[in-house]
Order: sequence, then C-alpha cells, then structure tokens
Amino acid sequence: MKISIIVATYNAASYLERLIESVNIQNSDNLELIIIDGGSKDDTVNLIKKHLEKVSFWISEPDKGIYDAWNKGVVASSGDWIMFLGADDQLLPGAIEKYLGFMSKLPSIDQVDYISSRMKMVDLTGHSIRVKGWPWEWPLFLKDMTVAHPGSLHSKRLFDQYGLFDISYKITGDYELLLRPQEKLKAVFFDEITVLMQEGGASDSLKALLEHERAAVQTGGASATSARLNVYKISLKFRVKAILRKMGFNAYLKK
Repeated sequence: MKISIIVATYNAASYLERLIESVNIQNSDNLELIIIDGGSKDDTVNLIKKHLEKVSFWISEPDKGIYDAWNKGVVASSGDWIMFLGADDQLLPGAIEKYLGFMSKLPSIDQVDYISSRMKMVDLTGHSIRVKGWPWEWPLFLKDMTVAHPGSLHSKRLFDQYGLFDISYKITGDYELLLRPQEKLKAVFFDEITVLMQEGGASDSLKALLEHERAAVQTGGASATSARLNVYKISLKFRVKAILRKMGFNAYLKK
C-alpha cells in the first residue's frame, strides 16, 4: 500500500523545512510527498528545490485556494491512500509505519474509505494544548467535524466515487467531502497520535461556521433549522473555550 502526502503551501518558508524533515524520517518506501505551492513570494520554492530528493512532485503556480491546490495534488498522486497536511504540521516519527501496520491487520482494508487518527494541538511555542480526534460517527458527524482531518487517510477510491474537493469552500471543504457519502462512509479509527498541528487559523471563525452550515444542509441533508441551531451551539462552544483559555484552562468540547 502506497501513501501520498499532499501539502499546499503559500509563503511557508518559516516552517516548511520542518514538515519535509518530519516526512523524510518516516523511512518508508511506500510514501510520496507532493507539494503544491500557490506561487509563493518568500523562500518557499528555494526550500522545495533544496529538498528535491525528498519531494516526489511539486509545482508553484497561482491557485484558487487550499482545496484547488489539494485537487491538483490528488490528480498528481500515485498512492492508494492520500493524506493531507498543513505546511506548519509535523508528522510524528513512525506514524506511517504504525499506520501501515494497523491497516495490514484490518480484515477488509479494500472496503475502507477513510481512516482517521488523533492529533496533538500545540501553541506557537510548541507546547501541548490538547489531543483532538474521535472515531467517525453518523449522524454526529453531520453536526461537528469530530475527526482529526490532518494526518488522516483517504482511499483513492473515495475521490474516484465522490469527486474532488469543492473549491467554492475556502475553509471546510474537507468536511464537505466527507459528508458526501453520508452514513455510507466506511470509516475506521486508528487510536494513535500521528500529527502535531499548530492551533489557530480560520477554522474557528464565523466564516467557517457558515460554510459548515451550508455543507450540512446542501451535502449532508440536514434541515436548515437544525443546521442553524447547530451553528449557534458551536459558536457558544468557541466562546466558552476562549473564556477557559483566558483562565488558564484548555478544553475541547466534543458535543
């Protein structure tokens, strides 16, 4: 089984080299690293060229956002399984070997669409905040992105059957893709931490919540009323989390 790791970059010179090294130390022949750069103006392209022996495929050209870049990576990939990482993420040592060992023990791996694991959230200084990621569950997934998407594995068949990412989404396109099969998604949970992810970004924004609502209704089949109520609920969770953070507590509220 071959795994393709796809990374979208744009002006990522300050942390890209760390990611490349975290992939390189996996010491697996069943691995390819694909970098899709959006036309960076900093030293990103020079860093990619510096590590060409570790990168299976790369391009640098303007794109229409992260999901457009990921789609280019999927088209260029040759793996049976596809993983997406952020340029500031880190793949933990031995993660791929552990994944392959886990997959080899599954009785019907050829029927699995998606495998998720856990990820450790860290702050800007690298200090651990929390561990995130639970098994995929339906219909709970219709309400919240409970799985840890960075570091998870998508069967190539998933894209063959349901298509590529919808680039009209700018923040929650990964969630929308996994909603397409609805309850038919054949998902498996690997109860290991495989990725370090830096907390922050647009996923906790109002725009993300509105995209979440749109995906739940248009793709997941949720009612407009229930989706809007769920947006209010998630928004409240964000506020509670922010208050707890100011008090010195870190919490992740699953439900």
